[in-house]
Amino acid sequence: MDADMMETEASSSGQNNDVRQLLTLARQLINQGKPSQALQAVVVAVKNRGGDEAVFQSLNRARELYKSRLQQNAAADQLASLFAECAIAEVQPALTEPSATTTITNPPPVTTDANGPSILAESGRMQVVLDAGSDGSSFICLKCGGLVSIQRKDEHYAYWCCYNNYKLIVYFTFNWFSA
Repeated sequence: MDADMMETEASSSGQNNDVRQLLTLARQLINQGKPSQALQAVVVAVKNRGGDEAVFQSLNRARELYKSRLQQNAAADQLASLFAECAIAEVQPALTEPSATTTITNPPPVTTDANGPSILAESGRMQVVLDAGSDGSSFICLKCGGLVSIQRKDEHYAYWCCYNNYKLIVYFTFNWFSA
């Protein structure tokens, strides 16, 4: 009976060591900018520890936390969009209503996004950005500086924004092991 207990402890210790190695690998992959491979390593670690049901529960929990975080950020994004619309409204009259006695020799400075001047501004189409923001059909993403249609907001944050939340899913999955 003691031999069986020692064998069980040894296999459990080996399994825990494998899980630790997989999680270490996942962290390295995140640091290398390979979130998909990191997620695969985490899924294998979760599966080794608790089976398919644990993987399902862990991914569901990460998804719910991600949705919750998106909803929390939505209010801040709406407020930021409102401020952006106010700023655009202040800039537009200055652009469209120069006084009769004033000659504009230097155009107003082009605003920059998170990554520098926008492609639209560089190509002389800043008015597209101003119009899209002022009519409420689009917003400027505060994370990446992109001009995004309101209708594609969720898709932008989920798939296209360069500041996507890959690390969030892996972070919450790692925390599952420490709980």
